[in-house]
Amino acid sequence: MVLINLREPREEKLFEFLEGLYRKFNKREYIHSDPVGFLYRYDNVRDREVAALIASSLAYGRVAQINRSVSRVLAIFGANPSSFIVNVHEKEIREMFSGFVHRFTTGEDVFLTILGMRRAIEKYGSLEICFMKGLGKSGGELFPGLVSFCREINAPFCGKKNSLIPRVENKSSLKRLHLFLRWMARRDEVDPGGWDRIDPRKLVIPLDVHIHRISSAFGFTSRKQADYRTAREVTLGFKKFSPSDPVKYDFVLARMGILGEFDESFLINDKV
Repeated sequence: MVLINLREPREEKLFEFLEGLYRKFNKREYIHSDPVGFLYRYDNVRDREVAALIASSLAYGRVAQINRSVSRVLAIFGANPSSFIVNVHEKEIREMFSGFVHRFTTGEDVFLTILGMRRAIEKYGSLEICFMKGLGKSGGELFPGLVSFCREINAPFCGKKNSLIPRVENKSSLKRLHLFLRWMARRDEVDPGGWDRIDPRKLVIPLDVHIHRISSAFGFTSRKQADYRTAREVTLGFKKFSPSDPVKYDFVLARMGILGEFDESFLINDKV
């Protein structure tokens, strides 16, 4: 169990704590229970981006359930996910996922998301180019790219809700989309990278309940709602300690919470 006393209001102490966590836990050996581990099966970035979008989109619920569902989908994709979604007949894909269920996600959700990815790849050449086209002249801010990207992928849903890819306009925290971008835009012992045209400085923290609670205790936000605005505030808080890589500490903090190795009682009502 990792403990920290946040009663001393010194940023140096928090920086040392975060850096210590990163040095100790941001290692390949700790990704065994995290869906990012699936991405290391794919050396080709075009296969990796497809697997990453599916894996991040299914990253809600219990960890064991997430990994089972991701494993099932990727097993159907085979060794070359990008080739599968482009070349296998639509009717066959729909049948392959007809019995799939992951919490609120149905096989039809998976099929239509795959169909959206197929059309994006056929139109732009890759999911990466699709995303970058959506950025336009945004000055590097990623939100416009997310809006355009999600519209492209969700087009086959014809306005109906997709449990995998949200309507970005509602400005929830977009946790799973930012997790996808973290995996693809960063490269270290945990995140495999591959989308080299996205500046890691522009990434937004994948905000969930655990990261929200810790960030509130760190004094990064006072907002109670875990929405996109809060995610941006929290990201700015982490940017003070890692300006060039503000989501650097996401994996170690999230993993420790999921695995029960972080005692959050030491954080409640204690501000840095």
